[in-house]
Amino acid sequence: MNKPVVVSEETLTEPVVVADVAPAAARAAGPAYVVLAGISFSHFLNDTMQSLIASVYPILKDTYALDFAQIGMITLAFQFTASLLQPVVGHYTDKKAQPYSLAIGMAATFFGLLLLSAAHQYLVILVAAALVGLGSAVFHPESARIARLASGGRYGFAQSVFQLGGSFGTSMGPVLAALIVVPFGQGSIAWFSSIAFLAILILWRIGRWYAPQIKAKKATPVHTEPGGPSSRRVAAALLVLVALLFSKQLYVSSLSSYYIFYLIDRFGVSTQAAQIYLFVFLAANAVGAFLGGPLGDRFGRKIVIWISILGALPFTLALPYAGLVGSAVLSVVIGLIISSTTSSIIVFAQELVPHRFGMISGVFFGVAFGIGGLGAAVLGKLADHTSIAFVYQVCAWLPAIGLLAVFLPKLPRHVR
Repeated sequence: MNKPVVVSEETLTEPVVVADVAPAAARAAGPAYVVLAGISFSHFLNDTMQSLIASVYPILKDTYALDFAQIGMITLAFQFTASLLQPVVGHYTDKKAQPYSLAIGMAATFFGLLLLSAAHQYLVILVAAALVGLGSAVFHPESARIARLASGGRYGFAQSVFQLGGSFGTSMGPVLAALIVVPFGQGSIAWFSSIAFLAILILWRIGRWYAPQIKAKKATPVHTEPGGPSSRRVAAALLVLVALLFSKQLYVSSLSSYYIFYLIDRFGVSTQAAQIYLFVFLAANAVGAFLGGPLGDRFGRKIVIWISILGALPFTLALPYAGLVGSAVLSVVIGLIISSTTSSIIVFAQELVPHRFGMISGVFFGVAFGIGGLGAAVLGKLADHTSIAFVYQVCAWLPAIGLLAVFLPKLPRHVR
């Protein structure tokens, strides 16, 4: 945000701000594509490293005789760290931007990967996962701010470009695990620390671009947008958006964490083959995440949210009863549809409370990570007491929560 609106002692429920976060000159110039490409590629590297954690679960499970509940706790250690700290980071950078914090945060991921590669105790594995989560907590709020700053007014497009890097990086984790970690073992995870080092260099350069654009601003009063939602309606809308993100993220988490075990248990495929099937699902997520933002810019974010969550319901209900090929096809369709809502939900929330952009970004990225971690732990416990197949029958109904989108307010057209 070249000219952010700074508000002192405001609350999350204050009215929509009239002032746009991108000045007219920036909008006229259009998106800063080099910066968007750099922050998206950094997101790709960041999430590639993060996705390695879930991708090596079968190795850790066999090596250390872990049950599904313990696997879920590893995810929780990673996700909970990110969930707890992201809103804090966002709140702090709203008040005082930190252009080089991205590179410093990536250093935590660097050390987390090295520790995970050498860990021989369950507690050490949890600490390593938490370190990677710490890197994520620092990365997401400020990098989302930079993506919006470079958007040229095309906020949905910029958020989608940013999300594309992360989604594609997440999809690469299973492939790299199948090609490198499975054949060469846990120690080969250390090789990926070189990716973290590359990300540190890129983020340091982006920080140099970002630093000159940070200027001290005096507090500016908040003006109510004529025709915009009331403060009570804004608070209710934020709760609805959290619930919608819950339905989407918990379902994606169920596939990301346990799809490999589901395919192995039900169809008897090998670990490497199951990781390829997981890659197909995650790649579809990446494509859907990219398409959702521009569609929201064009048709309105509320429409995209409606279609992307409820539209996935028939396919999630069919997945537990499909064969191997059918499961692969359905996972692609589900990934394309359900992931297209991410950018629209985040930008919708940012537009509801633009004077708290960093904290709102941190809350929603943090909620996404936290829901994924907590959900993985709960689903792992449920799988231990029932079966993986039963977990997917339960999760199939999660997109029905998309009906709550009816309670979202209609934003003025110029901020849709």
